[in-house]
Amino acid sequence: MSSWFNKKARSVEQFAIDVFFGRAEGTAAMVLTAVLQVFSYLFNGIVQARWWLYRNRIFHDQPLGCLVVVVGNLTVGGTGKTPVVEKFARALRDRGRKVAILSRGYKSKSPPFWKKWLNWITHAAEPPPRIVSDGKRVLLDSEHAGDEPFMLARNLPGVLVLVDKNRVKAGMYAIKKFGCDTLVLDDGFQYLPLKGRLNLLLVDKTNPFGNGFMLPRGILREPVKHLKRASYVFLTKSNGRRDQDLEDLIQKHNPGVDIIECAHRPQYLRRFGGADDAPGAREPLEHLRGRRVAAFSGIAVPESFEKFLKDFGADIVHTRRFLDHYRFTRADIDSVFAGALEQGADFVVTTEKDAVRIDEAWPCPLPLYYLRLEIDILRGAADFNEAVERICFPGAAALP
Repeated sequence: MSSWFNKKARSVEQFAIDVFFGRAEGTAAMVLTAVLQVFSYLFNGIVQARWWLYRNRIFHDQPLGCLVVVVGNLTVGGTGKTPVVEKFARALRDRGRKVAILSRGYKSKSPPFWKKWLNWITHAAEPPPRIVSDGKRVLLDSEHAGDEPFMLARNLPGVLVLVDKNRVKAGMYAIKKFGCDTLVLDDGFQYLPLKGRLNLLLVDKTNPFGNGFMLPRGILREPVKHLKRASYVFLTKSNGRRDQDLEDLIQKHNPGVDIIECAHRPQYLRRFGGADDAPGAREPLEHLRGRRVAAFSGIAVPESFEKFLKDFGADIVHTRRFLDHYRFTRADIDSVFAGALEQGADFVVTTEKDAVRIDEAWPCPLPLYYLRLEIDILRGAADFNEAVERICFPGAAALP
């Protein structure tokens, strides 16, 4: 019975998401859309009021006395923040900075409610941020850290990764406890209590602002006019062709802002489980060409992942899409492989973000790979390192 209710709940949630992204049709979708529109107006009013309170110094942000780089967007999900955060943190680390990434740990497992309530009743000291990585070791799994923080910690030795909803507290902890001089605020454009010196705004070129409506009717967290708050605008998921209308809209709201265009480029296939240097741990993208492939993912925009596979010649014979940040069960993975075997797939492919939510102890009857993506700069800088130099070290960049 509980399984039936879980399936129904997921079905309802998926329908709501389809309405949210404009993918659903029919009378029920029209009714829900009208209801969501009302809440969208209310949400817009709250966002505008909050921003006004901070802008007029009624609410105060808290500068922490070090370089704070904010990476975020105006929309929910799907702009490719994590690879940008990773590249920036790596480049800053390589320049000798002591870097900490601060994340709220979306969908991570937090302390139980009773423990928070007990701490509040007893006036116990607020717990410190969760340390996903101390720069030397990864200390938490994806369930307790969150998918993106765990992935960043695993890929960035020498960089601290901290998780806490209070990122002012997390930033102070990183500075005092670990001597950090640079904070990268992951998905922090709407986190106004911590003042960023640089606000890097990501805009998904394939779907910049959805249907133009605020949550929950559309995908906007803030009005489009808040483009004016960006120090730099990164156009992500670019195909290399300029979109003059989009650039004109950005310049209208933020005249003279630098626009850096970039693409998420697949790098290789990484075999799930095992050591990185083991034989067959990495396969070139040519490994996809002409192969029968099963694909599954739990991300905001699964179409982009599936398109990558097709572009490299894969014949996708079986597909499963789960909700964003969905935590897979053994039955889910068994079902994916059962479908793959039934369709005669040669192997199964998922995303790197999804791979961190799969237990390595579960047996895989077919080879399982995840697709490794990285950021390439197409326009606005010769490469990513030059972008970091120009953005974070303007004085050094001016030197001969």
